[in-house]
Parts: sequence; structure tokens; C-alpha cells
Amino acid sequence: MTQSKQHITIQTYRLAIEGMRCAGCVSKVESALASVNGVEQASVNLVDRTALVKVDHAITAGILIEAIQAIGFDAHTLHGMENVAEQQAAEADHIRHLFGRFIAAALIGLPLFFNLFFHYLPTLTAAPLLWFVIGMITLVTMAYAGSHFYIAAWRAFRHHSASMDTLIATGTAAAWLYSMILVFWPEMVPNVVATMGRHAYFDAALIIIALINLGQALEVRARGKTSAAIRRLIGLQATHARVLRDDVEMDLALAEVVIGDLIRVRPGEKIPVDGELIEGDSMVDESMLTGEPMPVRKQPGDRVVGSTINSAGSFLYSAHHVGADTVLAHIIEMIKNAQASKPKIGRMVDQIAALFVPTVLILAVATALLWLNFGPEPRVSFALVAAMSVLIIACPCALGLATPISLIVGVGKAAEFGILIRKGNALERASKLTTIVLDKTGTVTAGKPAVTDILSSHPERVLQLAASLEVGSEHPLATAIIDQAKKEQLALLNCDSFLAIPGQGISGYVDGQQLLLGNRKLMMSHHLTINATLRHQFETVATEAKTAMLLACDGLILGIIAVADPLKETSITAIRAMQQQGLKVILLSGDNRQTAEAIAARVGITAVYAEVMPAEKEAKIAALQAAGEIVAMVGDGINDAPALARADVGFAIGTGTDVAIESADITLMRSSLDGVIIAIAISKATLRNIKQNLFGAFIYNSLGIPIAAGALYPFLGLMLNPMLAGLAMALSSVTVVSNANRLRLFQPEVKK
Repeated sequence: MTQSKQHITIQTYRLAIEGMRCAGCVSKVESALASVNGVEQASVNLVDRTALVKVDHAITAGILIEAIQAIGFDAHTLHGMENVAEQQAAEADHIRHLFGRFIAAALIGLPLFFNLFFHYLPTLTAAPLLWFVIGMITLVTMAYAGSHFYIAAWRAFRHHSASMDTLIATGTAAAWLYSMILVFWPEMVPNVVATMGRHAYFDAALIIIALINLGQALEVRARGKTSAAIRRLIGLQATHARVLRDDVEMDLALAEVVIGDLIRVRPGEKIPVDGELIEGDSMVDESMLTGEPMPVRKQPGDRVVGSTINSAGSFLYSAHHVGADTVLAHIIEMIKNAQASKPKIGRMVDQIAALFVPTVLILAVATALLWLNFGPEPRVSFALVAAMSVLIIACPCALGLATPISLIVGVGKAAEFGILIRKGNALERASKLTTIVLDKTGTVTAGKPAVTDILSSHPERVLQLAASLEVGSEHPLATAIIDQAKKEQLALLNCDSFLAIPGQGISGYVDGQQLLLGNRKLMMSHHLTINATLRHQFETVATEAKTAMLLACDGLILGIIAVADPLKETSITAIRAMQQQGLKVILLSGDNRQTAEAIAARVGITAVYAEVMPAEKEAKIAALQAAGEIVAMVGDGINDAPALARADVGFAIGTGTDVAIESADITLMRSSLDGVIIAIAISKATLRNIKQNLFGAFIYNSLGIPIAAGALYPFLGLMLNPMLAGLAMALSSVTVVSNANRLRLFQPEVKK
């Protein structure tokens, strides 16, 4: 069974869901999707009204949409990077409609409300016809301003479910119906108290609808800010490309560019799509990708990424990835997936919310019965006001928004620092880490050998001769020496009779001089004497995890060249910051023990595991987890992939292999370990924000429902006006969204 499971092709659909308004709706849609045979995972996001569904390849989007429609909602598929302008226009249009409905309900409701204080309208018994007309006007206004609530409530009822709309529709409809009954039969209710006796609640029904529309408009407007990171990334795209076809340059829309096209990019222009530079030399600003401000030198053969900016120089490159296959498109998709995913704390809230609306309906009925049986006169009025207030104030909007709204902002915030979070769970788990396991090569070190020391009385001469000799070699150490010579702008001399001597080094003739470059064995085989000073320097360099090479010219040893994989500039400070936060830091390397321990000593790590194979790395992670540690693995190579997948949180260095990045939960687009510190800080801030939202939502409902039910009346003689309940409900959602948006101002500190 397990075997066949592994060969199933999984594909992902993103669906826009119409009609979702509360956490209860989220639970229903997720359950409906999960019930479809072949669905591997379904995660619904209330904030942006989308569902992320992973399915067996045999399942089509149409099947998923049918399952959603069967429970009273509607849906359509979202493809790639939707047009941002269209999305913003649709959102602005939705806000305008909500404000329009708010104004319509308020214009009719407020004059009726102020009549309570100024009594400019006759009483129900004095002018029943007038109040009948007012009731009809109220009904028409309710139908316009609250139609979306009533339609959604009816749809939910038809599918044997309940939602936030059920609470609003039931409460306001009850208020209108009660008021119309009083218009025709005012004697039903004793006129005992001026404000609770023969009072029509047309004003309450309208103002509740007005306030909830206003609250939703403010919520949608504030919610729009949470997706700023996505919009900013999409806005980075170029719109056109200067394509060279049949020796003719033409401006084409981005959608018309195909793989293999030759594209010309001039200074200051955005690079349209991903590809490889084939002609020219330039500096490219890749800060949108890595966050690093310094431009990167690009030469023929180098990779260029779409949406980065060509700072200087004109060049020609070949398109390798277009459309949804570009790096930027993958980044945007990764962020969207993370924002749509759900951490453990969010799933717990959904389970509570699934029972919340039915519970509130039961509480509202129980409240009405208590007032009808034990309340003072006019019991019917008291029962209606209390039940209506319970229905309105208990709406679980804030509860449903608490987790996803913070998650969206947190993931977007991380993206600003070049940290791509693939799963919402990773953001939650990162706040609880106890141990950080670091790969060495490419993670703590640069992953590329470089010349670190030239020990000689004539260092430039030694470097020039060594680089001239190494031109014939393809060894990584040779590349390091040649790169250093080029960096110092040293001219390379002609080399003849090049010979590689396995296990010892190389030899050859440069400018007619016989050169030897290699280890002590090479020198000894040519009967060259290594004096005590050279021997001491050679051994000292070796203990520092560097590869030392002796250079001899015409039988005389001129000096030592040391090459090593240098530490990244930020490794020491980042590791120190991890340790200061109480995290246990471990170095896990496949390199030899001497090198691994030397690197560990330089960065301040005491726990070192060297000469480990990929499977052993994974086993070490598992052993730490078995000991109760919550483990993060940071790596960049294929050999790190199993350990990255095994860890509670896998951090892949973005400059590493695709396999490592795919296996990780979080990708660091910068090659710095600072990204781990920043990710943990954002994780803690996001989780703290979620808990604040949940606390506020739970406290709001815990206090609000008893007060709405009339708990204060026996002691203080106070009843909560349903209109205030509507205002409180609307403000609770706005408060949660506003609190989440505070995360956008969060700035993680990285100690230098």
C-alpha cells in the first residue's frame, strides 16, 4: 500500500471560494473537500477566501467545485499569478458596495433610532398605517443592504448547516417580524416601560445591518494591506521584453516570450524572464531576490533572474524559463501556499468554530425561553432583545480571522527579508526550536575555495607563478588561485609541459623556470629541503583547516599558498546570536574531522559530528528528536536533503541545490545564517500575534454573550441594545485585522 502511494502524482489547485464569512464556513468547506475521494490535503483561508487543495492527478477542479457547491458555496479556480490590477479593482468594488449598503441602511435606520429620544413620530397605536409603511420601507432596505446575509443564510439552511449569516439573518428578521406583529396587534405586549414596551425594532434591524456592512468594509480594507508583500512582488515584473528574432529587435509582451528567445537588456531595465547571459558584461541588482543591496557581476555563462534590474552595461541573454516557471513566479506561489496553509493552532480554532454557530443558536433560544418564563413584563420584548443581542454579538468572525490574518502578514514579512516559508506549520514550529543543526560547506562556510594566505617574502610573485602554472588544471584549488590572481590584476604567464602528479601536486615550466606546486611529498620527491620555519608555517596552516601548498622555482622553495573554504562573514555573529537565545548549535559535516573541528572552533560551536554520510545526518536528526529536542536543520546540498526533510524545521540556503530547497520548509534566499535568526524572530512575533488575536476573540465572546443574554439586568437593570451588539461584533473583526497588521511594522534585530 505504501509503495503504490509513493507513485501517485499529486497536483495542487487553488480555488477562490464565494460566500465564506466565518470560521464555521471554513470548517464546512474543508470537510466537504476532504470528503472527496482522492483529496490528499485541503486548507481553506478565511482571509483571502481561498482553498489550497492537493489531490490525486485523477481529480479535476470541477469535481472540487461541485463538492463546494453542494454545501451552499460557490468557487472557481485561480491560475498562476492573477492580474493584480483586476484583483484590486474587484476588492475596491466590493468595498464600495459594502459602504453603499451601510449608507442605505443608516439613512433609514438612524431617523427611526433618534425617534426614541425626540419622539417626532406618533406611537404605534396612534398611527398604525404610518408604521406599516415604515415597516415596508424597512423591509425593502433590509433586502438591499442585507441581501447577502439572507441569501447565504437560506443557502446554508437548505444544506442543513448554519453560519455567521444565519445569526445575522435570524436576529434582524426576528426584529422586523416582531415589529410588524406589534403594528397589527399592539395589545400583545403590555406598554410597561417606554423603551421596552410597545417599541418597534425596525431601527435595530437596519442599524445592525448598517454596522455589520461598515465593519466588513473596514475589515476588507485593512485585510487588503496584509497581501502587500504579494502585490509588491508581482509588481516587480517587467511588462515587455526586447526580443531578437531573425536579427530584428522587437518589443513583445511578456506572455509572448518563449524559451530560447534572445533578449536584449539595456542599463536600468528590468530583466524580463530567467535565462543565461551569452553576450556582454554587466552588474545586476538582485536585491528583490536576496535582499543584498550590492549589485552582482554577470558575465557570459552566468544565470540571470527575471525582474532583477540591470544596473550597468547592455547584454544579450537566452530565455530559459518563462511565465509561471520563473524564479519570481515560484517565489510568489510558495508565499501564497504558505499563507493558505494552516498551523496547528489554526486547525484547533476551526474545530471549535464548527460547533460555535449551532451552540450560539441554542443559547439564543435558551435565553429567549428564560426571559419568557422568568423575566419581568414585557417578557416578549425582553426575550426578543436578549435573543437578538446574543445572535448578533456571538458571530465568530474575529475567531475565524485570528490565525490566518496573522499568518498572511507573517509570511509576507519574512519574504521582505528574503525568507520564503513554504508551510504555515513551519512558521509555528520555528518559534519552539531548541536545537539548530548546521551543515558546514556552503552553510557556515562560503562553499567555494579561496586563497586565504600567501606566506612569502614576495607574495605577488608567488601568486603570479602559481596561477600561471594552474591554468592547465581543472581542480577547485586551481580555480581559487587563478581567481585570486585575477582579483589582484596579475598578468598570467605562458605555461609549458604541465604535469599533474596524483597525490602530490603539479609541475611545469613558466617563463622558462621549472615550477613545482604541491605538498611536502612533492618537494621531498624532488630532493628539496623544507627549512624549520617553512615546516612550522605549513603545519600551522594545516591545523586551521586550510590546504597548504608549497611553491618551488628552479629548486628553491619560494613560499606557501593556503587555500580554504572561508567562513561567511555573518556566520560567527549569527551562531553567537543563536546561542544567546538559548539554542543548542551543532555542526554536522561530511568533511574530515580535523577540518570540521577547526571550523567549529572558529565559530564557537562545541558539538561537532564529522565524516557523516547523508543517511547518518538524517539518523542524527532523528536521535535528537527522540531525546526531546525540537530540531532545525540548515543545509544547502543534495546530501542535506534527507536531514532537511526529517527536521522539525528545514532551512535551505537559497544558493544551494534544488533538491535541498524542495526538501526544506523554509528557503533563505540570502546565503547568510542571519536568515535563521530573522525567521525565528518573525515566527515568535507571528505566534504571539495569533495568540493575542485568539485571546481577544475568546474573551470578547466569553464576556459578550452573557452580557447580551441579560446577565447584568438583575444587578444593574441594564440590557445590551442589539445595535451595540452589532457594533461590538463589527469592531471585533476590525480589531483582529488591525492587530495583525501591526506585524507589518515588526523589525527583527540582527546583532552584528
